[in-house]
Amino acid sequence: MPKPCMPSKASLEATWTKHAHDILVGRKIVAVRYLTDEEKTSMRWEHKALVFMLDDGTIIYPSSDVEGNDAGALQIENKETADLIPPI
Repeated sequence: MPKPCMPSKASLEATWTKHAHDILVGRKIVAVRYLTDEEKTSMRWEHKALVFMLDDGTIIYPSSDVEGNDAGALQIENKETADLIPPI
């Protein structure tokens, strides 16, 4: 029996880049906040992540892994500096 064909790394990157593009490009961040205590508890997280709210109602927040096991830090870099926004 033939082995299933696994997508290449380049193909995976292209697929996820398009997905992120479709969700984010052209959107505007309209508010930021941390998760509420109730949200944190319902997710069974120890920390509260920063939440970005977009103009179409989408919310985005970092998690420590793809399984969503806890809040994650945001690494922020530009030409002048590097910074960090931690989970609390």
